[in-house]
Amino acid sequence: MQTALITGASAGIGAAFARELAAGQTNLVMVARSEEKLLKLSSTLETEFGIQTTVIVQDLTQPDAPSQIYETVKQQGLEIDLLINNAGIGDYGAFSQRSPQRQSAIVKLNVMALVEITALFLPTMQARGSGGIINVSSLAGFQPIPYLATYSASKAFVLRFSEALWAENQSTGVKVMALCPGPTTTDFFAEAEMDRNSALMESQSYETPEAVVKKGLEALAAGRSHLVTGGLRNQAIVNASRLAPRELLVKGLEKQFRPPAKDNL
Repeated sequence: MQTALITGASAGIGAAFARELAAGQTNLVMVARSEEKLLKLSSTLETEFGIQTTVIVQDLTQPDAPSQIYETVKQQGLEIDLLINNAGIGDYGAFSQRSPQRQSAIVKLNVMALVEITALFLPTMQARGSGGIINVSSLAGFQPIPYLATYSASKAFVLRFSEALWAENQSTGVKVMALCPGPTTTDFFAEAEMDRNSALMESQSYETPEAVVKKGLEALAAGRSHLVTGGLRNQAIVNASRLAPRELLVKGLEKQFRPPAKDNL
């Protein structure tokens, strides 16, 4: 049986990846901050699908978290066939009025931890000539999003980083892909405090995590460098910068994402 390592595995897209892979008889290494949620999911998947799971409780914003994860996997004699860098956070509001600590945490989790974990596990995959890496980016990675400035920039990094690694690994047997979902029915919006803008939330078209995961795994198997989910509307958003001047585009996005006037940001 193969083994997949999933960060941010306790909820949302990460938990959907865990369930989908478990159903396909893949053993799991699940990483997240919430021990209670991980243990509950671990027990459920082992009972339902007869797989083996390993739970690693880590806060990936901590500098030594990636190396600790790698050492735990190594000590347990596990070989990672599929790495899913899913953990990520966002923050909504005018950059100058948001917590500097939160902005730093976004970069540490969405960018630095992802890069370090990939750097630790990719060489082993290359050495054996097989493996897969899915880095979860976002539709937001294709455009600068006012009031989500750090988040959208972090996801742009993930997209570019993944596409570069895709090209580097064409002859190694390792597949690398950026998964770029549009709005998805997870806790992301509440945790980023975007639910304060009900008009913005109601204007979105949402996919389920399960649909995103199925499409993502199919795209990785097909050797895609990236995948944008969510249909024609999201494809239009991705290609908007080709049709309109960037300044005009960002001004339009500023109006769309601007917090309500009554909101104190």
